[in-house]
Amino acid sequence: MRILGIDPGLRITGYACLEVAGDLHVPRVVEAGIFRIDPRAPLELRLGSLHDDLDSTLGDLQPDFVAVETLFSHYRRARTAILMAHARGVVLLACARRSLSVSDFVATEVKKAVTGNGHADKDQVQEAVTHQLGLQERPSPYDVSDAMAIALCAARRSNPAKPVDYSKAI
Repeated sequence: MRILGIDPGLRITGYACLEVAGDLHVPRVVEAGIFRIDPRAPLELRLGSLHDDLDSTLGDLQPDFVAVETLFSHYRRARTAILMAHARGVVLLACARRSLSVSDFVATEVKKAVTGNGHADKDQVQEAVTHQLGLQERPSPYDVSDAMAIALCAARRSNPAKPVDYSKAI
């Protein structure tokens, strides 16, 4: 089974595809990286760039399902939350167009799953995924290690491919 973890962003979106098999004790990293998006470009072009990069990656990696971090922002940063929601919406659209199930994960749930601490910092998450995936070096930037952590969390969930019904949120 292939799980694609995505850490959505409008400047950098991290992704990591893990392969999980019953006989593997440690998930295998198929591919991980980032999509860099020009922060000076108009919003619609940035979203289009993210969609094109993600759609191509979905076609290449052929994941069985996708795990994405849910949106959270402090009320003082409402503008940031709105902008990030645009990027997350593009991710959900790209997955829907390929009929992929999507699982949502709250950041604290992901951190707890990989570090044991729901409030772990980025360095702790990075170190945890390095160790748990048997990597030779820490994945960088943090967007990649966060995407790996999201995919690991999904791999450990009892029913990670359960699709989210977004119609109930409206």
